[in-house]
Amino acid sequence: MKELTLETLIAVWEEMFGAGLFWAMVVAAVIITLAYAYVLIRDRAVSWRKFLLAQLSMPFGAVAAVVFVWQITKSGFRDIGGPVDVIVLAGVAIGGAVGLAILVYTLESLFWPNRRNAG
Repeated sequence: MKELTLETLIAVWEEMFGAGLFWAMVVAAVIITLAYAYVLIRDRAVSWRKFLLAQLSMPFGAVAAVVFVWQITKSGFRDIGGPVDVIVLAGVAIGGAVGLAILVYTLESLFWPNRRNAG
């Protein structure tokens, strides 16, 4: 592999997760992103209370993402081989943390809108 292309990454992720699970995760990410954009546009402001609660969920998202990837790849701490593995692991944790924070904020805003936007 001389070049890292989007097609190569998609092929690797499909092989790692399975085509069905990978594309289901992509669809879920797109839906959550669109819902997040909707609530930001609808509310015209960030609710700092909801934002704080979303940030408090971030450690759980980081741990869940790492455990999920380790279960999919059937690996663990003993399989970390070098600096690149640590960087990838940190990226997975950061992605899980940010993803769960966005999901929590979006769900809070959809199910419990601000009072001025509720009517």
